[in-house]
Amino acid sequence: MTYASSAKGGETPFPTNRRLRFSVANSALRAAASTIGCGLPAMLAFALLWEMAPRLGWINALFFPPLSRVLASLGDMIASGLIVQHLGISLQRAAIGFLLAVAVAIPLGLLMGRYTLFERMSDFLVQTLRNTSQFALLPVFILVLGIGEASKIAITFYAAVFFLLVNTIVGVKSTDPLLLKAARSMGTSDWDLFRKVILPSAIPSIVAGARLGVKSSLFSVIAAEMLAAQSGIGFLIQNSSLMLQTDRMYAGILTLTIAGLLLNYALVAFERRATRWQPHGDETD
Repeated sequence: MTYASSAKGGETPFPTNRRLRFSVANSALRAAASTIGCGLPAMLAFALLWEMAPRLGWINALFFPPLSRVLASLGDMIASGLIVQHLGISLQRAAIGFLLAVAVAIPLGLLMGRYTLFERMSDFLVQTLRNTSQFALLPVFILVLGIGEASKIAITFYAAVFFLLVNTIVGVKSTDPLLLKAARSMGTSDWDLFRKVILPSAIPSIVAGARLGVKSSLFSVIAAEMLAAQSGIGFLIQNSSLMLQTDRMYAGILTLTIAGLLLNYALVAFERRATRWQPHGDETD
């Protein structure tokens, strides 16, 4: 085990990796707390406006109910388990599509980033598909795969795969050439070169792509559920809107917002941990 300092001089040995993990966690918590603290007054003002505007008749309470009524509806749906059930279904669909994107995009990105000929052969197809909106292709997925789970997972896969692919390619191409030359001079095989040099160097870029891919997957599955589904948070929002149950509709939107915030901060913490050797700012995009 590596220690930060010896016990000489009365100092207690402390594992470097444990101290580093503690420092990274503290840094992420401080950044999140700072961001929330600075934005809290504006958020409270927005909540007050939301509560008072419909009560004072500035906007129609039927279409924009007070925040207190929305929170009461959210509490009822949490107590009944309805909101948890729909949110869980949406997150499961998004997670499956995202994991499939990881399984495809990272190996393909490593190959495209490393081998120029392979990149030239596949880049035109990748760029064509990447610049085709997943929302424009949603009717195609539904026609080909039906309105079941396959079409929802396909749209989430498509939404995430190109963020991961492009960022993996960028990460591979950003690998220090001196590291590659040094590894080659020691007779490193292609497999070990990918595993020990290229992949670790590309991790920061891959993680950044993963953050974008996760968000895009979640947004895409919500859109798919609004169009053709009988479950999921997107279906709940759309169905409540059609039934003019606007308090339930806004409760669903609020749930999605909170889930997105928590997911974002979790991904920021993961990014800091995965790239802990690099300096980080205090922003959480």
